Amino acid sequence: MPTLDLPVAGGHIASYATRPPRTFAAAQPPFNRIAYAAVHVVADPLAEQDPWLDCAIDWDRTLAVRRHLWSLGLGVAEAMDTAQRGKGLDWATALELIGRSIDASRDHPSARLASGAGTDHLRPGPDVTVDDVIRAYEEQCGAIEKLGGRIVLMASRALAAAARSPDDYLKVYARLLGQVRQPVIIHWLGEMFDPALSGYWGHADHHQAMEVALDVITAHADKVDGVKVSLLDADREIAMRRRLPQGARMYTGDDFNFAGLIAGDDQGYSDALLGIFDAIAPAAAAALGALSRGDEREFHDLLAPTVPLSRHIFAAPTWCYKTGVVFMAYLNGLQDHFVMVGGQESARSTLHLAELFRLADAAGLIADPDLAAARMRHVMATRGVRP
Repeated sequence: MPTLDLPVAGGHIASYATRPPRTFAAAQPPFNRIAYAAVHVVADPLAEQDPWLDCAIDWDRTLAVRRHLWSLGLGVAEAMDTAQRGKGLDWATALELIGRSIDASRDHPSARLASGAGTDHLRPGPDVTVDDVIRAYEEQCGAIEKLGGRIVLMASRALAAAARSPDDYLKVYARLLGQVRQPVIIHWLGEMFDPALSGYWGHADHHQAMEVALDVITAHADKVDGVKVSLLDADREIAMRRRLPQGARMYTGDDFNFAGLIAGDDQGYSDALLGIFDAIAPAAAAALGALSRGDEREFHDLLAPTVPLSRHIFAAPTWCYKTGVVFMAYLNGLQDHFVMVGGQESARSTLHLAELFRLADAAGLIADPDLAAARMRHVMATRGVRP
């Protein structure tokens, strides 16, 4: 097994010996949980562009990542936060991405695909009204439905800025849910993922905000497939899960506590729509297969080592987690470079990436240790780490 020098706290360098990768059983869907991986995009590193201002996608490699997830039995949540939506991925490129993914999914008959509709082409400002927000949402929902896509109704920065009370949220969601062709997944993204979404649903207090979200879901239950909650608060998610109207699913977006939430309790469970499932896809698929066979012990055995890795990738500032997800894809050969849309490869420190490598290795998620070690040495060298 290869060894390499990695930085540790205090400005020191220590030798690290990798361990053999874990073998994950091939998934045999259907699973007894619905599981979407919110998936990243692969930048084109050779495009002539200003990477802080422009968005250039490597389409072949980006779609290959989606096919990889489908081959494992996981669904794909497209053009979401993990794909740097609103943080490098603009709406025009997102729509092209959605269309290309819908086309690619036709080669996978059982593939699940849901795509994010939001208002990110509408810049928040003092002159933006709630009606402007509605029109922006309608534009994106209509464009996705025209392509034949299913919708994840993303939280809106513009709505958070324009709304003056919970009634404005009730108005917006009532209008949109009254128009969509198929039931949607409503996305409640907490301020730890995006500070601009603080006070969503008209309340800074999450308990009060939950009441508004439940009012929306209950009033339009026939148009709501479920709700994705990304608050990193297991107790809050469980409390909301137990109050959802019959037929509405809870899709956990809790990248800290996902294993227990998916396993559930005697009163129910959460399905999944998770960014971390992009990074730990083989383990996630194998664990879901075990749970579907009734083997909860193996389910937890497979996922338990991934939780420290996930908590590290999603550590504060949480919105930088995309860097860790893409770094995992680079280490495991799903892309041949570590260049991100918006230059976000610089969003995490050298120490952070070194600890990510150690945690991924401990979880058995380094598929080819020789390849990963060679790539890690290269990245560390560019950041000033010398043997």
